[in-house]
Amino acid sequence: MYAIIMGGGRVGLALANLLIDSGFDITLIESDESLCSEVASELDALVIHGNGTSSKLLEEANIEDADYFIATTGNDEANLLSCILVRKYDVDTIIARVSNPDHEEAFKEVGIDRVISPEISAARDLAQFVTNPTVSKLTTIGEGDAEIIEMTITNDKVIGKRFKDISPSKDYIIISTYQNGKLIIPQPDDVVTRGAKVSILVKRGTLKKVSKKLEN
Repeated sequence: MYAIIMGGGRVGLALANLLIDSGFDITLIESDESLCSEVASELDALVIHGNGTSSKLLEEANIEDADYFIATTGNDEANLLSCILVRKYDVDTIIARVSNPDHEEAFKEVGIDRVISPEISAARDLAQFVTNPTVSKLTTIGEGDAEIIEMTITNDKVIGKRFKDISPSKDYIIISTYQNGKLIIPQPDDVVTRGAKVSILVKRGTLKKVSKKLEN
């Protein structure tokens, strides 16, 4: 797979390293010359100094062969313009970072495949940890309609019951648990034990309800 990333800041650099580790071929475009040099010394990828809103530069990066184009700069306008330009090259997947939630609709209206806001996602996750301190890990999925959380079962009302008696419900489903440190998929007749650490797929807005049922 070949991905072109526009933006060599913290988000773009971290993303590039993760994709390289996953076997992707990466080209990173950065408009700041000093940052470009710094990124080039850290990244096992082609780094191009220039502007991702330039057709000529995109073609130098072989945009026609790209499976992904990902705009990760902190400038919403630049990200939007580059994604609009890239659409004419029939790239399979175009992804844009948006910092201002008021701009999200504009990205979607021009046909951007995925619009991601690290700032908004981080704020949402922090709020969940503040309001639900017993949650040990949280991952938002889809369009934010659901979350995968980890918690420890301590409620006497569910201890000793079978997993099929407590999951799934309309609000959640227990998708995994751990035995001797190893993740396993719980079977319907497996018995819930005190202190069992579980991963749960939870509908948005129901975390407190699920926590009360399994922990209190």
